[in-house]
Amino acid sequence: MSEDIKDEKLENTEENLNQEEETVEETKEDNLTEEEKLKQEYDNLNDRFLRLYSEFDNFRRRTQKEKLELYKTAGEDIFKSLLPVMDDFERAKKSMDESQDLEGLKTGVDLIYNKLLNVFKSNGAEPMDDIIGNEFDSEIHEAITQVPAPSEDMKGKIVDVVEKGYTLKEKVIRYAKVVVGQ
Repeated sequence: MSEDIKDEKLENTEENLNQEEETVEETKEDNLTEEEKLKQEYDNLNDRFLRLYSEFDNFRRRTQKEKLELYKTAGEDIFKSLLPVMDDFERAKKSMDESQDLEGLKTGVDLIYNKLLNVFKSNGAEPMDDIIGNEFDSEIHEAITQVPAPSEDMKGKIVDVVEKGYTLKEKVIRYAKVVVGQ
């Protein structure tokens, strides 16, 4: 029991000391001149400002670093999806050296092409198909030459596609290179 009493007295003594310190601080604040109070307030505000500025600067640096990381690895998913296609091309190349079966080779290349096309589509890239006979549109087509139109209704329309165009989520990433009838 005597230990409990000692602990209680110790706690009371600590409380008294804390109260005395608070009283001394209040007395000091009361004794401060207006100029000293303003300087103290200025120091407090300046300290808060510096902390906030540092916090914002850290945030800005962290987001820049995250953006840089994102740019570095932005194409990672696409390349990962293209790796199986690359493997298939390597196997086809090896098979071309060993085999003379042209029909089997043609079938293999068609399978690889379809696989690559599916990778494009799954990542949002779509080829511009079936554009022969459509009106020429400079927003999505690039005219590389003009030829006499085979018929009157083909004037100003696409006669031939030299290089297929592609869109990525409705944005043109490669313009279709076309021949236009005049």
